[in-house]
This record gives sequence, structure tokens and C-alpha cells, in this order.
Amino acid sequence: MQAAELAVLDWIQLHLRCGALDAVLPLISWTCNHGELWILLAAVLLAVKRYRRTGAAVSCALVLDLISCNMVLKPLIGRIRPFAVNTAIELLAAPPLDASFPSGHTAASFAAVFALKTAGSPLWRPALAVAVVMAFSRLYLYVHWPTDVLGGALLGAACGWAGAKIVEKAAKRRAEP
Repeated sequence: MQAAELAVLDWIQLHLRCGALDAVLPLISWTCNHGELWILLAAVLLAVKRYRRTGAAVSCALVLDLISCNMVLKPLIGRIRPFAVNTAIELLAAPPLDASFPSGHTAASFAAVFALKTAGSPLWRPALAVAVVMAFSRLYLYVHWPTDVLGGALLGAACGWAGAKIVEKAAKRRAEP
């Protein structure tokens, strides 16, 4: 399995690597090093009364993602990163120090997307475009295995859905007499 995943990463490096992507993808990835992009979105939504419930759904999804991805799965699984296996690769950014599985950038991105979608916000479409680029950036930068990115997307989707449902149930309980 590892050989197949390395082949995918090496194919990206051989066929897609170029100066423009070398400049842009590290910056895109950087916007979510700690979930900043999605935290900012949640904060803006929370600040506007009309969108407060959607902001709460995104916030809840990000908290669920933080706990499940960074506090539970990464330390539990402890998967080595691909650049540590293929040391000949030239990294374009500082190497991450935590474990590889699942991709936290991807998980946070898809958590926001699915929270937005489940909450009924039209913002899920542009957020999905950003999430896909974010996921690809992790492969391009050689910091995650393809299965890390897939696992992050699935985990994020589950956290996003759950976050929106938790907020929905809390709102219904609050509205009950």
C-alpha cells in the first residue's frame, strides 16, 4: 500500500509541480495550519445575528474535528509522514511535526463544508472548492499520504454533519416551552 501511495505522490511531483503551484499551494495550506481560515469564517458567521446558528454549526464541527483528529486519532495511529520515507523530496514549507493520519487540514476543511451544507448555507459550495484545493495542497506538498487526505475528508464530513445536527437539536430544545 505504501508503495502505491508513494507512486501517487511522486506522480504529482513529476507531472504537476510548477513554479506557480510552488508559490500558491504553500500559502493556501498555511491558511489552515491551525484551522485559522475556518475559525475566521465561523467567527464572522457568529458575529452576524442572521447567520449565528450556521456559525455555531461550523464552530461545533471544528471542535469535534480538533478532538477526534488531533487529540485522538493522530496520537493513537502515529503514522509517519511521506517526506520522512522519501527523504529525497524537496519540501516547500516547514515540515509538520505531528503524525500524518488523518490530514488535519483536510479534516477541518471538510468539517466546515459539511457543517455549512447540513445547516443549509449556500456557502458550502465555495467552501468545498477551497477544501478540495486544501486537500490537494497536502499531497502536492508531500506532507500527507493519499489515504491521510481521504481519511481527513471522511472524518471532516462526519464532524461537520454531527456539528450541525448538535446545534440543530440544541436550537430545538431551546425553542421548546
